[in-house]
Amino acid sequence: MSGKSKVVFVRGGHRTEVEVLVGTSAMHAATDNLVGGIVGECGGDLSCATCHVFVDPDWFDRLAPAGADERDMLEATSEEPTEFSRLSCQVPCTAETDGIVLHVPESQ
Repeated sequence: MSGKSKVVFVRGGHRTEVEVLVGTSAMHAATDNLVGGIVGECGGDLSCATCHVFVDPDWFDRLAPAGADERDMLEATSEEPTEFSRLSCQVPCTAETDGIVLHVPESQ
């Protein structure tokens, strides 16, 4: 895989756009670029739920469905999950997700 992919993080009305290499997780896109509210305590090992995001509805169906482990971890987030909740460590930055908009919970 090569190329770049853009991710837009929105928190408290503030938009932060970052560009990363295709194949990077949205969590690493956030932590590598100091995006507020994405902690990623476990480093992307799907064991902490500190990278919870709400995927913009226009983008949600472009992602593969969450696996069982991710769905279990979403029950431990700081903010009540919704149908658009994902852990950003499980959201890959790809050509198909170039420009994806992810809303970061205020409580995180």
